[in-house]
Amino acid sequence: MSTKAAEGAAPLATRQKRRRLPTELSIFLVLVGIALIYEVLGWLLIGQSFLLNSQRLTIMILQVSVIGIIAVGVTQVIITGGIDLSSGSVVGMTAMIATSFAQSSTWGRAVFPSLTDLPAVVPIMIGLLIGAAAGLANGALIAYTKIPPFIATLGMFVSARGVAKWYTKGQPVSGITEQFHFIGTKAWPVVVFLVVALIFHIALRYTRYGKFTYAIGANPQAARVSGINIEAHLVKVYVIAGLLAGLAGIVTAARAETAQASMGVGYELDAIAATVIGGTSLTGGVGRITGTVIGTIILGVMTSGFTFLRIDAYYQEIVKGFIIVAAVVIDVYRQKKRRKH
Repeated sequence: MSTKAAEGAAPLATRQKRRRLPTELSIFLVLVGIALIYEVLGWLLIGQSFLLNSQRLTIMILQVSVIGIIAVGVTQVIITGGIDLSSGSVVGMTAMIATSFAQSSTWGRAVFPSLTDLPAVVPIMIGLLIGAAAGLANGALIAYTKIPPFIATLGMFVSARGVAKWYTKGQPVSGITEQFHFIGTKAWPVVVFLVVALIFHIALRYTRYGKFTYAIGANPQAARVSGINIEAHLVKVYVIAGLLAGLAGIVTAARAETAQASMGVGYELDAIAATVIGGTSLTGGVGRITGTVIGTIILGVMTSGFTFLRIDAYYQEIVKGFIIVAAVVIDVYRQKKRRKH
């Protein structure tokens, strides 16, 4: 009887395994479902198509590309079991500082009059270094002082925003060169996002960097026993997250043709939301860049859909909050199910 039961159980387990859809496919189906709902509501309530408006879709993709760049870094942080609340403020700080080195000599109120008309590579490198430095500070505090990631990055959240305001005493930085502005024109923000996503998809899936990142998030003790230098790797992950936040700041300023201290406000929450919606577990050890890309698009479709249906911005934030909580609840349920199997 026991042998027959075992023989019957094996095909059943196999069938259950086959029925389970890959996480990315499930998230993609959610994206398709949301888009179709907006399409139907558009025809019923407004008499317009949501999906067939190319201008709306272009604006949506351009808007989410910056969030997507940040989310790629945040995904790696969350996979290690951490969190990064500072990315939005780092966007504002790097946008202000990088743009001050991208001003044209024709602009009468340059921050550094003797450093105008510099090649675009100069402000880009400065912005990336500023972002990486913020990430280094976060990573060092978390890895070597054992401060919880929430507290360490919250401190950077406040400090970076303060630096952005102090840098020009709250004044915007404008008059950028055509070279620097080019980064934010046409589809370049989307190209940057997709290239960044591809690089780190490969890094997480096929390199030792990725194996270490997942190992630390899944079981830090086992990772240490296996010879992984957890502290050094955590610093590396947070530096990359800061670097990508800096890149997002550069793209944001180039696209807007100006930099303001308020740039990036709320971006950290949108990036975390995109990451969690994309299937990355807040408990660590689980997540993929492909899921984050889809999660970012879902966030963009939702925001664009709310605007399309003329839903008030206040309601948009309320609904977004509910969706983040729902995504976390689903993740907790998924983790419990995995432990049982």
